[in-house]
Amino acid sequence: MKAKAFVLIETAVGKTKTVVISMQKIEGVKSVDTVTGPYDIIAIVEAENLNDVGDIITGRIHTVDGISRTVTCLVV
Repeated sequence: MKAKAFVLIETAVGKTKTVVISMQKIEGVKSVDTVTGPYDIIAIVEAENLNDVGDIITGRIHTVDGISRTVTCLVV
């Protein structure tokens, strides 16, 4: 069974649309949705194991310009 996480993302003002476009290109990101509330985007990440999920988040998502903060919720 693949590892899965919900990533709650806050973006800089005016950057949500460009962050969504950038995230849709990242391998392992299965969905990216703009939402209302305290977060601007919720993404679903899937990979073979938890280490790979962590690598996607720290190595690829955190480097997207316009992301100011993330919270990762692992599916158990």
